[in-house]
Amino acid sequence: MSPGSSQTEMTAYSPLLQSIPGVLHGFGDKAHLMPAVLQPWQSTLPVKKQVHGVHIHEVGAPGEECGMADGLITSTPGVLLSVLTADCLPLVFSRRDGRRIAVLHAGWRGLLAGIIERFADLLADGDDPALWVAAIGPAAGPCCYEVSEILVEDFLAQLAIPAAIISPSFRHLDLPAIARYKLAALGFTAVDSTNRCTICTRAQGQSGFCYTSFRRNSQQRAVDPSYPTISGRNQHSGAIILP
Repeated sequence: MSPGSSQTEMTAYSPLLQSIPGVLHGFGDKAHLMPAVLQPWQSTLPVKKQVHGVHIHEVGAPGEECGMADGLITSTPGVLLSVLTADCLPLVFSRRDGRRIAVLHAGWRGLLAGIIERFADLLADGDDPALWVAAIGPAAGPCCYEVSEILVEDFLAQLAIPAAIISPSFRHLDLPAIARYKLAALGFTAVDSTNRCTICTRAQGQSGFCYTSFRRNSQQRAVDPSYPTISGRNQHSGAIILP
């Protein structure tokens, strides 16, 4: 779809994924947890439980039971794949020919555990990362994602990535930059990013925040315990091969 199409009505999108014929994608926000462009296929979503792990399930049919999975991949048209996030990193993939798509839920646990590497391993049998495009969706950004010194040290010790990429400022993690570095190292040559921070990005011209954020919600509940949780209000990032 072209940038002038209806898909640009959503808050964020990937120019790379928009260029893939026969594939629709979307990144949800606080106002539209499921992007409007994907809503007609919501009933086809596979059933899964995200556990911050590295299991990626191959989906073959609408509504398929996937068990515990933080990634989905399919070559079946008409099946919507999505991951739920609220500060964690959503990654959406498509082959350049539009014949296969995938989604990953990659928070800090998933990045440390190697979910992106696991996805590349799945492609090693008869596929090639260079044949794919990847989009990094809205997530907690390095501007706001302050963590413990111990967690930063874990990243520095366990990942062969330059320190300035992992933590551009004291006690902050840059999840999108970590993912981009990993993708490039694994041979994904076409990668773009929405460059949206779920913690601080506001909708243009509106007073409310643009994204549901676990971190921001936790801070609000620490001040006011009666403040509602984000349970059931995570945003979808997904893609579908059109039937």
